[in-house]
Amino acid sequence: MLLFKYGIHCRGFQLIYVPCFLPKHCSVLLELERNLPLLLGPPFRFKQWFLRDFTGMLGGILFTFYQGSNLDSNAKMWRLVADFMNDLGMLMDLISPLYPSALVPIVCLGSLSRSFTGVASGATRAALTQHFSLENNAADISAKEGSQETVATMIGMALGMVLAHFTGGYPLAVWVSFLLLTFVHMYANYMAVRCLSLTTLNSERGSLLLQNFMKNGQGDDSYTTASFKNGACMSVLDLSMECKQVKYLLLEREGGVHAVIHKEATPTDILQSFIHSLVLASLTEHSKAVHTESRLWMDESYNVFITKLQDAGWAAGRLLTPSIVWRAHWVHVSAEPKID
Repeated sequence: MLLFKYGIHCRGFQLIYVPCFLPKHCSVLLELERNLPLLLGPPFRFKQWFLRDFTGMLGGILFTFYQGSNLDSNAKMWRLVADFMNDLGMLMDLISPLYPSALVPIVCLGSLSRSFTGVASGATRAALTQHFSLENNAADISAKEGSQETVATMIGMALGMVLAHFTGGYPLAVWVSFLLLTFVHMYANYMAVRCLSLTTLNSERGSLLLQNFMKNGQGDDSYTTASFKNGACMSVLDLSMECKQVKYLLLEREGGVHAVIHKEATPTDILQSFIHSLVLASLTEHSKAVHTESRLWMDESYNVFITKLQDAGWAAGRLLTPSIVWRAHWVHVSAEPKID
């Protein structure tokens, strides 16, 4: 019954149900394998626990500060990174008893890796839940996902206890089972992520879609990827009458196209500025009047391109990009008549 409800509310959930279940089993088994040396070895002192937990908390804060704005636009990639960092943290805990003199740095590295996992997995889970909630029922989807995760955890704990019983006291068996489960864990997560067909636009998907449109829709294969950067500074803004309602400005500099975003720009304006930047970059090597030709392309083909994306099921209302910290403001002032 649970699967039937998910099939109604979630896009392609039946395809990823089995691959997503398997990584959770492997994760629980790896957790028990990781804790085995701690159960058999000497207890941690207060200082070691403090340093380990403090390092993990600090690492999570720093990771959020530097990479938090990239998690939405690359949810699938960061989902895999989170699983890899989790396995890396378990590896650090396994090798820590082998090097007593470096015990504290190793366990701190393991805690740091798991802190990255906590931030990335939580953020990407929220992004993917929004993708699955076709009827705006994100709470329902999250609750059911949590229930299935609990079931997977219970099964994994039972299997982990059996595995720990047979591998306890045999270091070689512990390492073989850890490496095998790590491989299965990463492969299952990779296959699960491949099953996801996200309909949101980020820089990579937008570039590929525009490339296909310009090549097949207009027979133009001269497309090249632009180096899109937002918030570029300009010392002088020479605005003509045509710029009165424009919400972004483009500037060629250092082999890339910089976009200056107006403070009142909407998500649609940001997407348009990105597409315009790509078109401008594709015309740079083939024309001198690149700004004029790119403007003509936008006037004639941009709405057609967006319409085709929407007809194909893409969410063409916004572009998932890192947060734009700096925005500009400009006003258009009509020139006063010259007085002789």
